[in-house]
Amino acid sequence: MHRNVPEDAGDSVEALIDGWRAHLRRSRAIGGSDAEELEDHLREQIQALGVAGLSGDEAFLVAVKRMGAIDALTREFARAHSDRLWKQLVLSGDGDGTESATVSRKTWGALALAVAAGVAIKLPDLLGVGLDGAEAFYLRNASFFILPFVAVYFAWDRTLSKATWLALAAVFGAAAAAVNLFPFEGHPVADTEVLAALHLPIALWFAVGVAYVGGRWWGSSRRMDFVRFTGELFIYYALIGLGGGVLIAMTFGLFEAIGVDVEPWVESWILPCGVAGAAVVATRLVEAKQSVIENMAPVLTRVFSPLFALLLLVFVATMIWTGRGIDMQREMLIAFDLLLVVVFGLLLYSVSARDPTAPPGLFDWIQLTLVVTALVVDALALWAMSGRITELGLTPNRVAALGENLVLLVNLGGSALLYVRFLQDGLPFSRLTDWQTAYLYVFAGWAAIVALGFPVVFGFA
Repeated sequence: MHRNVPEDAGDSVEALIDGWRAHLRRSRAIGGSDAEELEDHLREQIQALGVAGLSGDEAFLVAVKRMGAIDALTREFARAHSDRLWKQLVLSGDGDGTESATVSRKTWGALALAVAAGVAIKLPDLLGVGLDGAEAFYLRNASFFILPFVAVYFAWDRTLSKATWLALAAVFGAAAAAVNLFPFEGHPVADTEVLAALHLPIALWFAVGVAYVGGRWWGSSRRMDFVRFTGELFIYYALIGLGGGVLIAMTFGLFEAIGVDVEPWVESWILPCGVAGAAVVATRLVEAKQSVIENMAPVLTRVFSPLFALLLLVFVATMIWTGRGIDMQREMLIAFDLLLVVVFGLLLYSVSARDPTAPPGLFDWIQLTLVVTALVVDALALWAMSGRITELGLTPNRVAALGENLVLLVNLGGSALLYVRFLQDGLPFSRLTDWQTAYLYVFAGWAAIVALGFPVVFGFA
């Protein structure tokens, strides 16, 4: 009846599950069938985390933390055993050396790929294609200096099948060939070239997602795991970037004290290699301590969701009070798109962290307010965009902005409807989760259309 735990989870994991099961059975509030159902769910979580690359003990720890969000007894168990579980996570490998060797193998593999990413971004320069004068080349190929190495890390760590390896290689190869063979006509860069450079990383990130889930993309829980990983990777990458900025500033200061100008060397080597390699390093950090950092994105969501909801409410109220419409200049198009993407991100990460069985609360009403106000702002922006397109005609940038706002409008509209039904009619919260994870395909598809279809449709201008 119960699913197997990961192959590398031995007797120690079974002992941990036995302790958890015994804790559950001491409560009179849970029956035998309920305990079996919870155990089955726990083992599913452990199995999925094992596939994701965690050791047996780490998988148990993360599974217990996640189960604690929906089961009060498991949450109590996690609190009672927090010291022991924390040591297992942070000090993994202090036993017989097997886990330590695995961690070391993964760390060295990630470092090797980080070095390879740094070499890849410098290779064109070494071959005579420098950044100065070849901005368009680096703009088109920015994705390929980073994302393939992250995908290779996951493909290697998850031991993907040969067919999946070949499929991922074909996707990256076809995308690289397309954007480099397209006869873009702008100077110094075409509008469609910029759009391709901005949207191609989004489309290819979903290829990385296929490698992340071990080629098993079905099931909303797996896609939501990738969403969580994406948020934590962004946070870690930003933190590494801040630390790198401090390091570079100190480097300038130290060498300036002895009269040595290191700026050309830093700009030519440290910055580009660091930007590329840091993505793989951040990937390894997120993977290594997944359960420790998993709460960072939800915490930031809880901080900023009320603030953004207040901002949008004040904005809409000000528009009504002053009677002023939205001036849809190019900069405003970008600003509104970024605002709506941020709102979507806040909604997505709040959904990913919420206890699906918990009753509606204050934060749910705040989220609904955020979604509804964003929906109103998006509708107003679409109205202004439509008027501008009617007046000035179609351009790649205007059509891309219009399409992205329509995509977000549908997502926000569906989310608002499901949230209202959850709050008023008792609709299971999992329906909202399924809606968000299924909609990822829409974002990936639209990004691919803009990156690879718009240049053809608009004559590479």
